[in-house]
Amino acid sequence: MKVLVTGGGGFLGQALCRGLVERGHAVTSFNRGQYPALDALGVRQVQGDLADADAVRAACAGQAAVFHNAAKAGASGSHASYHRANVVGTDNVIAACRAQGVQRLVYTSTPSVTHRATHPVEGGTAAEVPYGEHLKAPYAASKKTAEQHVLAANGAGLATVALRPRLIWGPGDNQLLPRLVERARAGRLRFVGGGDNLIDTTYIDNAAQAHFDAFEHLAPGAACAGRAYFISNGEPRPVREIVNALLRAAGAPPAEGSIPFGVAYAAGALLEAAWALLPLAGEPPMTRFLAEQLATTHWYDMAPATRDFGYRPHVRLDEGLARLAAAWRG
Repeated sequence: MKVLVTGGGGFLGQALCRGLVERGHAVTSFNRGQYPALDALGVRQVQGDLADADAVRAACAGQAAVFHNAAKAGASGSHASYHRANVVGTDNVIAACRAQGVQRLVYTSTPSVTHRATHPVEGGTAAEVPYGEHLKAPYAASKKTAEQHVLAANGAGLATVALRPRLIWGPGDNQLLPRLVERARAGRLRFVGGGDNLIDTTYIDNAAQAHFDAFEHLAPGAACAGRAYFISNGEPRPVREIVNALLRAAGAPPAEGSIPFGVAYAAGALLEAAWALLPLAGEPPMTRFLAEQLATTHWYDMAPATRDFGYRPHVRLDEGLARLAAAWRG
């Protein structure tokens, strides 16, 4: 069938496009730029901005399903810029789906929508873990609103589902791992609070697989319709172990040092203020939200995703690390 992927040029977006093409679908990607890798897959590319309702509506014409993966991510920028991309953009996707008769909408959300300072999550499901309140990070706050809108849009004409993959990594990652490697090699990588807290992560192929599983089960009245699901490898490990395993796969030195949570939180507040007041390039190396995330246990229960659409991680953590190491060597 004809399937539209928003943000198909990104890390997860390319995995979604690749998997959909392999499954025999005719794939279109709605991007801000142009990506040779998508051309090589035979993916049709449409350039546009999610905040442009007419462009989104045109991209959805003739599509049977939409994977809404595009979003503004990061740790800096105004609340307005995140709202425009993530809330207005998502509202435009929902409206376009309705106007063009699209029947299925799979939305890529994030566990950050449930963030609550340093409150730990140990094996929680989406039904058990409430949305966060007073979210400090504009990314998390805007994604929370967008997810709520997607789930509220579920109905007889449009079936929707939201997936919350936790910390995606693997070959092709041009964000998380390169930053870790850069900081480790410069001797600037520290754990917050010791790094012994358990976290979930998601290998890239598993994150994409969860989207395909949900898509294949999604229909009006289906068990997964109108619901959100945490997605991960289901193998929680200490932050220190995960980070150093990723660094080892990339041939980078391990991170050893740590700083107290209070120090990291205070530094995050100061850096956020500096980035808001001064024309500084890039993103702040620490924020209050990031300090809380790095110091807190977060791992989730995959049972609802398995029960409702058959998701099971196909690539275990150690196998994923071996694939990552091979990709960095090659």
